[in-house]
Amino acid sequence: MNKVYNSEEEFLKDYNPDDFKKLSMTVDILIFSVSNEEVENYRKTDKKKMSILLVKRDNYPFKDKWCLPGGFIGIDEELDEAPKRILKRETNIDDIYLEQLYTFGSVNRDPRMRVVSTSFMALIDKNRLKENLKKSASWFDITLYEEKNNIVDIVLDNGIETINFKIEKILREKTTDRYSFKVLNNDSIAFDHPLVILSGLERLKNKLEYTDIVFNMMPELFTLGELQQVYEVILGKKLLDPAFRRIIANKVEKTKMMKTGEGHRPSYLFRYKK
Repeated sequence: MNKVYNSEEEFLKDYNPDDFKKLSMTVDILIFSVSNEEVENYRKTDKKKMSILLVKRDNYPFKDKWCLPGGFIGIDEELDEAPKRILKRETNIDDIYLEQLYTFGSVNRDPRMRVVSTSFMALIDKNRLKENLKKSASWFDITLYEEKNNIVDIVLDNGIETINFKIEKILREKTTDRYSFKVLNNDSIAFDHPLVILSGLERLKNKLEYTDIVFNMMPELFTLGELQQVYEVILGKKLLDPAFRRIIANKVEKTKMMKTGEGHRPSYLFRYKK
């Protein structure tokens, strides 16, 4: 399993599907971040950008393609421990809270064997990480466009490379508003990870309504304007101030401290109400 191949042809020549008769289990990890995008005019508030952490594969299949951090679960390893170990190995990120997202088990999702993957997700502030990323890992800013006929166009950009893929959302249950996803166009992301990414984005939007996950990436003190920007960039839409205040009314508490300078009117600082 750990043999290094020099070409796709060498890999396929050596590969024998009869060697793999049992189901294999992996984990894939989505790490989302919302952080400031600096603007030149000091009187304007820094914009928020959403990004995702990807790693570049160094072996076949999908050599040199980008993918989510992931790997096989050890035979004696607990499911919840595997993503922590793999995330550290693949990216050097350690000690963050991860929660299960979905299980992906399409028969042909991995060309090597039958693989079922449990995905995990986290929302963090990448600017507060103490660890230095490994060279094979990179943050990609996310731009998401939902077109007509439920076609979602996603663009990922790390300042050097731009990745684009399109996914069709197919309504499965009208009463519960549940969708299945079908990849229409993808040439840069390995495996079925475009589906995993969109599933994570959809779940993250939903979790904003009934959990406090957003505060995992907020600093201890923040203005309501900063918090509102984070909500808006995740939801992909502007929120009216009264509606936003109702959403966070019981989640934050006002302090006596204020944020000043930077060419803006002083604003009260708030903290997460635990």
